[in-house]
Amino acid sequence: MFDPLLDEDATTLAKLIRDGEVSAREITQATLERMEQREPHIHAFCTPTPDIALAQAKSVDAKRARGDTLGALAGVPFAVKDLICTAGVKTTSGSVAYKDFIPEDDDITVERLLAADAVMLGKTTAPEFGYSGVGHNPLFPSPRNPWDLNMTPGGSSAGSGAALAARMCPLALGSDGGGSVRIPAAHCGVYGFKASMGRVPLWPGCRDERYPGVSSWESLEHIGPMTRTVRDAALMMSLMAGPDMRDRHSIPCSDVDWLAAPEMPLRKLRIAFSADFGYVAVDPEVRKVVSAAAERFARELGCELELADPGFSDPGAAFGALVALESDLTGMRKMMSEQGENMSPHLVAMLQREWRAETFTDAIATRKAVSNSLWRFMQRYDLLITPTLATPPFPLNMQGPEIIDGRMVRSDHWLSFCFPFNFTGQPAASVPAGLTASGLPIGLQIVGRHLDDALVLAASAAFERIQPWNHHQPAFTGIA
Repeated sequence: MFDPLLDEDATTLAKLIRDGEVSAREITQATLERMEQREPHIHAFCTPTPDIALAQAKSVDAKRARGDTLGALAGVPFAVKDLICTAGVKTTSGSVAYKDFIPEDDDITVERLLAADAVMLGKTTAPEFGYSGVGHNPLFPSPRNPWDLNMTPGGSSAGSGAALAARMCPLALGSDGGGSVRIPAAHCGVYGFKASMGRVPLWPGCRDERYPGVSSWESLEHIGPMTRTVRDAALMMSLMAGPDMRDRHSIPCSDVDWLAAPEMPLRKLRIAFSADFGYVAVDPEVRKVVSAAAERFARELGCELELADPGFSDPGAAFGALVALESDLTGMRKMMSEQGENMSPHLVAMLQREWRAETFTDAIATRKAVSNSLWRFMQRYDLLITPTLATPPFPLNMQGPEIIDGRMVRSDHWLSFCFPFNFTGQPAASVPAGLTASGLPIGLQIVGRHLDDALVLAASAAFERIQPWNHHQPAFTGIA
């Protein structure tokens, strides 16, 4: 009876619940039943919380029965990445060291969504401490891509992307230290938005020095919405954005009308399109699909599109060094000595490396150079469009392809379009651009100038109007 409603967006669901056309409990129960059917195939959720979800839904219905004003997410179910803290609910960060960790506090974003009467379905699987672009960790089965169960959904917000694509929730929280909202959004055919650095405050994640691993990535990490529509992401941003004294990086947000942003008409924008940054090996199907999507901005939205590269060289090594610099190497090396073989091999390799101070300072200099290249470049353009990723989804149990378009590359090369905008803190979104010949999603990345979040949302929504994606969904072969 309620199954078709589960394919509605969050904005629509909240209105239906607010108007009394359906109860929060009915939506939550139907969502949990869908999870029971699909989750054994997808492995998106590592810690489902059905009892908590039903209790929260009951509370929403009770508020409505009393005539109380309901929050903006009245009874809408959402999922939370397992790197994001939830008070009283296990938050493992994908690590054996934290397999029984129950935080004392909600992360600020969870706190704000719950205050808006959202209903938490549980925690979604992520790689250990987020140190990977895919979803493998030592504790839980790897999430699978609902479009093809043999393929990765991307990461590190792997479970969140898979849960959205499998229609097991309309909203999810992801975190993005090097692309980890945008990566699974691209691979799963959903929308992912990384706001400007500081728009969405973080705490205790990345900020609490008591928890090695959990406390990493301080100047790179963002928390962002993952949704099936742009207006749902804007709705989440309207609730999550705004300063908090617990995050020294957080900034005021009074310059953005989040709810109005998707409706903004696009003036005649000047847009740069870079298919490869001048150095990235890009899968031919990705190049073809993204190029066709970019051309629609000129042909149908009246924008001026110009082929142009930002002009910096590959900063991949600098990104790895900055991640190590912002990790608690002392605490995590102690953890490694205790956990040993229970830790992810690529994480162990990072911790075993003898890092030099010059490597870190060189990385800082590279970040400055990339940031300076981009602000100078963006003086000439309103937006930059790129592929989100260099490849379509690839098979599970890989960190990344080592050959792309006939070139031998690093296993993380496929992420090359994402992490530069964690260096700069610019707003960036991944929108579904189309499908490969075999039916796998490809993402288009839309990047704005520093603090021009509203224009990124507006451009995303304009593209969504001319090339809608929410009606496309996986076939769920072999799934009820």
